[in-house]
Amino acid sequence: MSQGIRGGLLGRHRDFRLLWCGETAGKFGASVTGVAMPLVAVSTLRAGTFEVSLLTAASWIPWLVIGLPVGVWVDRMRRRPIMLAAAAVSLVLFAAVPLAARAGLLSVGLLLAVALLAGTAAVFFQTAYSAYLPSILAPEDQPEGNAKLHGSASAAQIAGLGSGGLIAQLAGAVNGMFANAATFLISLLCLWGIRHREPAVPRAERRPGGLAGEVGEGLRMVAGDPWLRTLTLFGAASNLALMGYQSILVVFLVRGVGLEPGVVGALIAAAGTGGVAGAFAARRVADRIGTARATLLFELGLSVFALLIPLATGGAGVLLYVAGGFCVSAGVVAGNVVKASFQQRYCPPGLLGRLTATSAFLNYGTIPLGALLGGTLGTALGVRTAMWVTTAGVPLAALILVLSPIGRCRDLPTSRRADPRPAAAPAEERGRALHT
Repeated sequence: MSQGIRGGLLGRHRDFRLLWCGETAGKFGASVTGVAMPLVAVSTLRAGTFEVSLLTAASWIPWLVIGLPVGVWVDRMRRRPIMLAAAAVSLVLFAAVPLAARAGLLSVGLLLAVALLAGTAAVFFQTAYSAYLPSILAPEDQPEGNAKLHGSASAAQIAGLGSGGLIAQLAGAVNGMFANAATFLISLLCLWGIRHREPAVPRAERRPGGLAGEVGEGLRMVAGDPWLRTLTLFGAASNLALMGYQSILVVFLVRGVGLEPGVVGALIAAAGTGGVAGAFAARRVADRIGTARATLLFELGLSVFALLIPLATGGAGVLLYVAGGFCVSAGVVAGNVVKASFQQRYCPPGLLGRLTATSAFLNYGTIPLGALLGGTLGTALGVRTAMWVTTAGVPLAALILVLSPIGRCRDLPTSRRADPRPAAAPAEERGRALHT
C-alpha cells in the first residue's frame, strides 16, 4: 500500500514503479504492432481493406466470447499470476510472426490467429490489471496512479506508433513484431519483481450459483446502477464509432491521402500526443469543474473535432487529421482517467474484477463490430466516405452522457450509497455527497 511519504508515486512506491514500467513497455509494443500488423497485411500480403479490418476485429472478439467469465475467474484468483501468464503468452505469439515469415509460412490466416490468441491473453491481462491496481495503492493515491499509468501509456503509444512506421521502413514491417515481443519480456520481468503478494480468495467468499451466478451478479450490478449503466452504454457506442474509423485509418492515410508508411506512423504518433495532454489535464480539470462536468467536456466537447479527420489531404492538409486525432485522443484518455478513478472508489474490491469484465464485455464487445463496420463501409462506399460516417458517430455517442444523470451533476459519486450534489450547489459544498 501507499507508504505515506511525500513525493510522487514513481519515486516512493517500488511496486507501483514496476507495474508502471511493465505496463508502459507493453503499451509501446502493442502500438508498434498496431502499425506493423496492418502494414504487414497491406504491403507484404497485399490484403484488402476488409481483411485489414478483420485483424482489428479478431483482436477484440475474445472480449465478447470470454470477457464475462474471465471477470469471475479474476475475482476468484490472485491477479498477478494471471498477468504474468498473459504476458508470457503474448511474448511467444508476437515472436512467432517474424519466425513464421522466415520459414515461408506467413499468411493473413496466421496473422488472424495471432491477433485472436493475443486478444485472448489481453482479456486476462487487462481484467486482472484493472482489479490489481487498487490492491497496491491506497484510495487517495489511486487518482494519481491512474493518471500516471494512462499518461505513460499514451506516451508509449505515441513512441510505438512512430517507431512502428520507422521500423517498417528501415527493417520491414514483419520485423516490427520482434519489438513487441521484446516489450512483453520487459513487462514479464517487471511484474515478476513486484513484492506485493495478494492473499488467496477464501472459497467462503465466493457467491452461490457458481460461475453463472457470479457472472449474473456483475451484469445486474452494471444494469441496475444508473452511473455504471450510463458509462458502459456510452463506452460501447463510442468504441463502435472509434474503431470504425481507426480500423481503416492506415488504409485511408496510405491509399486515400497517399502517404508513405514511415510518414503514417509519425502522423498517428503526432495525433496520439493528445493522450498525454489528456492524462496530464484530467485530474486538474476534474478538481476544478467536477468529475461529471469534466467527463462531458472530455467526451463530448473534444470529440466534435473528430470531424476534421476525413478532411485530411496531401501536403498541409494532413494537419487536419493531426488536429482531429489529437483532440479525440485527449478526450478519450482524460475520460478514461476520470472513469477509472471513479470505478475503483465506487465499486467494492471483491466485485471489481466482475465490474471490469462486464463493462469491458459491452465496451470492448462493440470494437470488433466497429472494425467490421469500418471495413464494410470502406469497401462499399470508399474509404473517405466511410471515415465521414464513422467519425460522425464519435460525438453522437456522447449524447448518452448528456441525457443521463451525469449531464445534471457536478461530480460523480464516491460510493454506491452516495449521490453527488447537483450542479447548482454553492461553492463551499462542492465535492460533498448525499446518502441515497
